[in-house]
Amino acid sequence: MLPAMDPKLSKYAAQSVPRYTSYPTAPHFKDKIDGKEYGDWLTALPAQAALSLYLHIPYCTAICQYCGCHTKATLREAPVRAYAETLMAELRLTLEALDQRRPVKHIHWGGGTPSLLPRECLKEIAEVIRTGFEILPGCEQAIELDPRTVTRELAETLAKIGVNRVSLGIQDFNPNVQLAIGRVQPFAQVEHAVSMLKDAGLTHICFDLMYGLPYQGEDQLAATIELATSLRPSRIALFGYAHVPWMKKHQRLIDTTALPGTEERIEHSEAAAERLASFGYRRIGLDHFALPGDSLADALSNGRLRRNFQGYTTDPADALLGFGASSIGKLPQGFVQNRADIRNWQQDIDASILPISRGKRLQTDDMMRSDLIEELMCRFEVDIEKISNRHNINPASLQDSIEALHPLREDGLIEIDGGRIKLSPDRRAFVRLVAAAFDAYLPSGTARHSAAV
Repeated sequence: MLPAMDPKLSKYAAQSVPRYTSYPTAPHFKDKIDGKEYGDWLTALPAQAALSLYLHIPYCTAICQYCGCHTKATLREAPVRAYAETLMAELRLTLEALDQRRPVKHIHWGGGTPSLLPRECLKEIAEVIRTGFEILPGCEQAIELDPRTVTRELAETLAKIGVNRVSLGIQDFNPNVQLAIGRVQPFAQVEHAVSMLKDAGLTHICFDLMYGLPYQGEDQLAATIELATSLRPSRIALFGYAHVPWMKKHQRLIDTTALPGTEERIEHSEAAAERLASFGYRRIGLDHFALPGDSLADALSNGRLRRNFQGYTTDPADALLGFGASSIGKLPQGFVQNRADIRNWQQDIDASILPISRGKRLQTDDMMRSDLIEELMCRFEVDIEKISNRHNINPASLQDSIEALHPLREDGLIEIDGGRIKLSPDRRAFVRLVAAAFDAYLPSGTARHSAAV
């Protein structure tokens, strides 16, 4: 376990760095890419390139105070139905650009709260996907759920449309913490939701938990973990709360004096990881945990663990296509992002325009650094020479990055042996800092990020 009061660790843990679910990160998607260029990229995809689909549903019944998602609150069904119609139109526009039925290995419904879609809308969207794409055997179809919205009808509908993995937003079971973050959902309510999902055959379940929340101490977090593991979800994601009120104004409702300090966050994250391990969960990367036999644990064992906008994943697709307002896609040529404003997104689609607002064309150096960062984030070590040679780039071009890591080596966070960099098991919480040394855009960027731990 990390020494809680080590000033070296506190200094590094408080630094601001990206989460690296992509490289370059989203603040650097500044290239002027429009729907026509994106359409050309889609058409150029090889016929057998396997795709991953992400569908973003930016609606919730209320905004939780900790939330960092791109979403908005509504209690009306009409805008959600209208959004679903436009989403199907975007799918059809994309299918026209692809010009042939393409194989799909992974589908993810995110938000917001995708389950706010009326049941018939879920079925209609799934039918457009089923008829327009070739859903490959073993395709993972995942959806994010608010436990408070789960009903037997919803669970049965999800199973019928092919969903085979669900992720429930839990965060914390302590009533005081729940009140402080605007997310009241007693354990009994979550337990009932899990029961209904399992009755429908949805047995691959993930829980999202958080540390670093207001009024959350180590004992409260341990109690939450004990309750969560009693329901035996196959995976648990343990995220550090990112307090970014300059980006998400509703976070200003959180009492900052009730947030744990840097040393406490370190203690809480490591104590929680040890607690999860004691219940049989294997640590996957920085913040995921899985039971033996889960596909994520298998991916770690066989070297196929990946990282994308959904975090750690088994997704092996060659390209990610994003649908819905603000969604991000990645193709061999680069990243694209849809218009974030729902009205503008709808207007483009109504005009038969793919609703791209910006992106990032990838250069060879970008792809090499992306591989380096993903290797670090997934395996906590990297062979610089091996990866740079894979991209036909001289490893010497990364000398500045290696030199930037010398203070971390001197303080015992990493080992450097020639071109190989490795974090020791008790320093893996600081992997984002190591990754940041290879981020060519970070020094000149103006974006603010969350704390490293």
